[in-house]
Amino acid sequence: MEAVLAKYENQINLFSEFLEDLPDVDEPVWILGACYDLKEKSELLSDVRSRLWFTYRKKFSPIGGTGPSSDAGWGCMLRCGQMILAQALVCRHLGRDWRWDPEKRQPKEYHRILHCFLDKKDSCYSIHQMAQMGVGEGKSVGEWYGPNTVAQVLKKLALFDDWNTMAVYVSMDNTVVIEDISKCLFLISHFNELHRPIVSCLKTSMPLDWRPLLLVIPLRMGINSINPVYIQAFKECFKMPQSCGVLGGKPNLAYYFIGFIDDELIYLDPHTTQQAVDTESGSAVDDQSYHCQRTPHRMKITSLDPSVALGFFCKSEEDFDSWCDLVQQELLKKRNLRMFELVEKHPSHWPPFVPPTKPEVQTTGAEFIESPDKLFESEEEFEILNV
Repeated sequence: MEAVLAKYENQINLFSEFLEDLPDVDEPVWILGACYDLKEKSELLSDVRSRLWFTYRKKFSPIGGTGPSSDAGWGCMLRCGQMILAQALVCRHLGRDWRWDPEKRQPKEYHRILHCFLDKKDSCYSIHQMAQMGVGEGKSVGEWYGPNTVAQVLKKLALFDDWNTMAVYVSMDNTVVIEDISKCLFLISHFNELHRPIVSCLKTSMPLDWRPLLLVIPLRMGINSINPVYIQAFKECFKMPQSCGVLGGKPNLAYYFIGFIDDELIYLDPHTTQQAVDTESGSAVDDQSYHCQRTPHRMKITSLDPSVALGFFCKSEEDFDSWCDLVQQELLKKRNLRMFELVEKHPSHWPPFVPPTKPEVQTTGAEFIESPDKLFESEEEFEILNV
C-alpha cells in the first residue's frame, strides 16, 4: 500500500512540474473542448490523466498467428487512432465530464471500453484487428501508417462493433458533406429516403434513429510544414465541445493531440513499450498502464507535420447541429483561407457516395514487412490546401 501511495505522490509531483513549466501567459489551457485557468491545477490534471492512453505493447499473441508480437517501431499511429476512438467511446458511454480515479471502482461501461482495445485478436479495436484491416488499405502488417489511413481503418472496424453502434465518417478532399453523413447515421426503413437531400438541421418527417458519430477530417495544412495562416483555426478546433483530439505529429512519429496553451500543443505520446495486459473476457481490466501518469508532452504548433486528422464526436443530432454552427462561425466566416469546407449536398462532380459496408477481410497476418528499412517509406495522399 505504501508503494502505491508513493507512486501516486510521485505522479502528482510530475504533474506539478508540468504546470510550473507551462508558458507564463494569461491565456487558458484548452483540453478537448474544456477550458482551464492555470490556477485550476487539480481539475486540469484530472482531465489529462483521465484520457485513455495507448502505447506500444510487447509479448501479445502474434498478429495473424505468424506476424509480429510487438508493435514497437511501427504501431504509433495505430495507437493514436485507438486513443481518438476511445475518447469518442468514453464520451458516448460515460460523458465528457467523467474522470478516472485509481482509488475508486469504475463503471462497467469503462471496462467494456477497455476490452475493445486489448491486444487480443478478438478485441474489436485491437492492434491485431487494426493491422489486419490495414491490409485492405494497402498497408502490410508492420508498416507505418499515416492519419488518413488509420481513419479509414477505424471506419471499417466500426462496422463490426455491434455494442457501440457508432458511425465513423472520414471526409474527402477537405470537404465534409452533410448529405453523406446522413446516409451513414440514419437507419431508415425506406431505402429511397436515403437519397433525399437534407438541410443542416437534419430534420425529416421519417422515423429516424441517430447513431453517435465520430467525424474524422484528414488534412494537409501545408507542404513541408504547417502554414501559419491555419494555426488559429486549428486551435479553434480544440475549443469545440465536440473535439475528440487530433492525429498527427512529426515525420514517422505519431502523437495524439488533446489541447493547447498559447502556441504549444499538448499531446499523449504512444512511444513507450509496455507489457501486453492479459485479461479474461468480461472481467475488470488492470487499467493503471492505460492512463498517462507522467508529465504530458508539449510541442510548438509550428513544429507540427502538416498532415493531420481532426476528430469530433457528436453523440446527438443537437451536437452535430451545434458543431455545424461553430464551424460556420469560427472557421468559415472568419477565415480567408479555410482548413476545410462544410457543404449540404454531395458535389455533383464527385462519384456517388456509397455508405460503408462490412468488408471481406482475408489475411493470415504473414504480410508483415520483413525489412525494417521499409517501415518509414510511405507517404500519405492528401489534397494540398490552397495557400
